[in-house]
Amino acid sequence: MKLRIFTEPQQGATYDDLLAVAQATERLGFDAFFRSDHYRRIGPGDQGPGSTDAWITLAGLARETSGIRLGTLVSPATFRLPGPLAISVAQVDQMSGGRVELGFGTGWFDGEHSAYGIPFPPMNERFGRFEEQLEILTGLWTAQGAYSFEGSYYRLADSPALPKPAQRPRPPVIIGGVGARRTPRLAATYADEYNVPFHTLADTGAAFDRVRAACEATGRTVRLSAAQTTVVGKDRAEVERRAAAIGEDPDKLREGGLAGTPGEIVDKLGEFAELGAERVYLQILDLGDLEHLELIAAEVLPHV
Repeated sequence: MKLRIFTEPQQGATYDDLLAVAQATERLGFDAFFRSDHYRRIGPGDQGPGSTDAWITLAGLARETSGIRLGTLVSPATFRLPGPLAISVAQVDQMSGGRVELGFGTGWFDGEHSAYGIPFPPMNERFGRFEEQLEILTGLWTAQGAYSFEGSYYRLADSPALPKPAQRPRPPVIIGGVGARRTPRLAATYADEYNVPFHTLADTGAAFDRVRAACEATGRTVRLSAAQTTVVGKDRAEVERRAAAIGEDPDKLREGGLAGTPGEIVDKLGEFAELGAERVYLQILDLGDLEHLELIAAEVLPHV
């Protein structure tokens, strides 16, 4: 199993904060550094320095790291037009030497849309736009020569389909969520990885099974992964201290996330592995606590 560090910088983090975490992620031997893609804080609390743009951040990190994978979990289709997004991701992939992955979703947080003047259509339209964008993105990256597309929401005429990403045929695409019908179909059609974020083992297993069934219909294979809020401590007191620092109850996190001593975390990761998860994204919310990453790297990473 690969362990990836996943951050939520809209809760209050500068580029320098993210750089420190990304470089620690690389130095300590984790597989990847991922970040959310949001434009304002979720939930109450101090806005701090404000959000940073996900793909501008990843472009910077692409030049200041050398080995870790880099990506979003997930970029909303509402934020960007498909053609410019294809260009941005391809360019960051070039800048990183082929280390980029695109986590992609419909968008759900209406508050950030109204705050920055971004249209937020109804759910059915968001899914329709999302599916067309998936087809366009993968089409632009893999086209040999000009690319055209005619859909209900987007039209591309004789696009040069450039620049191309460094990875061939294209960067991996990650689709997440636990929807019972549309999400499995889209994952089985377009994704390289399917991610279940912040759900119990039972719900994660059921979602994995739905995507496996959808993959049988498309004849494709999709990697399975999960994301979990993570708090690790050498003992109970340290777990409680780290949970308090992010405003979480440690007992609830033990049930619905990854919280406990290194041994407890290794055991629960093993249960996710039994469900078929090949990667787990460790959501780290206190970005100033680099000792947390060091503990996970020393006491958990070697055992999974």
